[in-house]
Amino acid sequence: MTLVGATETAPAWSGVPVPRVPEAGGSAETYLLARAREGDPDAAHRLGRLYAEHGDRWAARHWWERAARTGHVDSAYNLGLWHRRHGTVTAAIHWFEVAAGTGDIEAATNLAALLLERDGDGRAARHWFERAAEGGSRDAGRLLALLCEDQGDGTGARRWHFRVALDGDLRSAHDLGFLGYASGDEDEARHWWEFAARGGHAEAAYHLGLILHATGDEGDAETFFRLAVRAGHAGAAVRLGGLTQARGDLRTARACFERAAHAGHREGLRMAGLACAELGDRMAAGHWFGRAAADGDPESAYRFGLLLVTEQNDVKGGQHWFRQAAARGHLGAAAELCTLLSLTGRSAQAEQWLLDPPPPYWDRVPEPEHLARAELAVAAARRRGDAAADPSDLVEILGTWDLATREMPTTADPVRWLTEASGVHGTAVEHLGSVRATLLRPGTAPWPAPAEVEHVLGTARELRARLCLR
Repeated sequence: MTLVGATETAPAWSGVPVPRVPEAGGSAETYLLARAREGDPDAAHRLGRLYAEHGDRWAARHWWERAARTGHVDSAYNLGLWHRRHGTVTAAIHWFEVAAGTGDIEAATNLAALLLERDGDGRAARHWFERAAEGGSRDAGRLLALLCEDQGDGTGARRWHFRVALDGDLRSAHDLGFLGYASGDEDEARHWWEFAARGGHAEAAYHLGLILHATGDEGDAETFFRLAVRAGHAGAAVRLGGLTQARGDLRTARACFERAAHAGHREGLRMAGLACAELGDRMAAGHWFGRAAADGDPESAYRFGLLLVTEQNDVKGGQHWFRQAAARGHLGAAAELCTLLSLTGRSAQAEQWLLDPPPPYWDRVPEPEHLARAELAVAAARRRGDAAADPSDLVEILGTWDLATREMPTTADPVRWLTEASGVHGTAVEHLGSVRATLLRPGTAPWPAPAEVEHVLGTARELRARLCLR
């Protein structure tokens, strides 16, 4: 937690808090020392501040303790900071509790955080967060909202997120959007994401753009993607590039993709390469494909290999990148690799790739809704620090179901029909359908954990293989 109340001047030595009360008149040390020895708590407090600024940590602590023992709240607070930064947590808790007991909201906030950090004492922490929040601390209100979420108190979480959001905390407005989305209330999600986005919250603008694009509102989606891009959001730059590319504006699309690529966004790297290739700039395309390939993107590795072979006659380099892509299931790369291996007298290796290929790489262009639902599910899990699957895996699950049921009669039961058509066990198909439903209709079940996604992904790939689908 960021400590509050410090002056802008940095302390003279590391780890010492700067007191909250500024020096009023620059009183001489001898004067303050005399008054402090006579029992003046304010002089002792200011003397402690003077020593802290000069780097004498132990003298600062001594005089703050003298003042705090007579009831000087700011000295008690500073002692709490002092001990927290020096690792003496029990003493820090004591002094924060002394200050918080007088109504000091910053001390109450720090006390609550320490109680959580040291003991995991959510009940006591909540008490002090509530004291501070009711006293007007926006930071405490937000921390209280997050604690309520951790404790499963959705009503309390919404109430405190709501209060601090209206007080100007855009993070809580963004969180309210996710609470609405996760409960299946998409209207509430849109409301709060727009509230935060118009205040300058890039992630909220991006998430709102995703859901608008998913429902076919490309105009408003573009508006919010642009807001997020202006705030430096790489993912929004990729989505904005996709919209402009669909309109045939390749130069603007390239600029958007390259903006994301410069930030290291893997999809941005690949899309920048594709845009450059389409515009005939092979050198730039090779640059972006090479970076994306090195980052593990199979499609970029395949295209980089093609450029190396066709543009530079670099068979060895092309073979390397085809192998990298083929190992991740890229069928085009596997075919090119087999050709090169055969041409260089290694037909046995080529035959092995053909006989034992890896699971096929999912290279279909995702539907806007699939992409949005996948990214929002992952963001919802990661927002609170939970483990989350890769969005591309969720897109593959959603896409596989649609691909597999494309020829299904409208009146058929999808689980039974897919089971009979593929021979995959009905329970596995039902599980795949359940995860799909959770992603498309949030609030019906908890978000799937990475292990569950991995299991269902295996079912999706087996289903495609049995049905001879790519």
